[in-house]
Amino acid sequence: MKAMILAAGLGNRMRPLTLHTPKPLLQVGGKPLIVWHIEKLKKIGVTEIVINSAWLADKLVEALGDGSALGVKVLWSHEGEGLETAGGIINALPLLGDDPFILVNGDVWTTMDFSSLLNIKLANDLAHLVFVPNPVQHPNGDFILSNHKAYTFEQQQKGEALTYSGVAVLSPKLFANLDQGKRPLAPLLKQAMLNQQVSAEKMQGIWVDVGTPERLNELDQQIKAGLYI
Repeated sequence: MKAMILAAGLGNRMRPLTLHTPKPLLQVGGKPLIVWHIEKLKKIGVTEIVINSAWLADKLVEALGDGSALGVKVLWSHEGEGLETAGGIINALPLLGDDPFILVNGDVWTTMDFSSLLNIKLANDLAHLVFVPNPVQHPNGDFILSNHKAYTFEQQQKGEALTYSGVAVLSPKLFANLDQGKRPLAPLLKQAMLNQQVSAEKMQGIWVDVGTPERLNELDQQIKAGLYI
């Protein structure tokens, strides 16, 4: 199984930190955010990792190279101008192949054991999403979780409103017949939910959306204090 880490964003909310450092290279607990993900993927045997890049791409490549220093093989998908989430994935599909793959947002941090993702069988589903309790900055959530399936709010399904963690298993079929270019992921997921083709689970573990310098600093201090490790 391969994985893709999304690392092409501008990181506008993290400025001025991201003016000269791509967001995935910002450090918590003594190592870059993206390295935490790479190490977790390697631990479960996922060693072919596609990383997309746009903003300050040269610095990402300089820091990670071909991945050999971390014991993995990094395959780079360069975008020039960022293509948004789905656009970035579509651009990287030739590197990802035809099988389902793990997707991880480069700007989150989690203690989740990714090994459970290896056991996901999509069958007729197009995606499997990992949800988390709604953080303070996003109190209403993104989707509804009910009986291991994901639903949009418009479907009015009874269940728990939760937030998408940025961790998923996706089928390349989710992007079938779509042209290259800028494209967000959420509309594709919502359409698949309307077709009952998205499974989901609630994360077991700690999750932080490292979206502001304040949250970055708070997470850094908590990790260094040994709260999560």
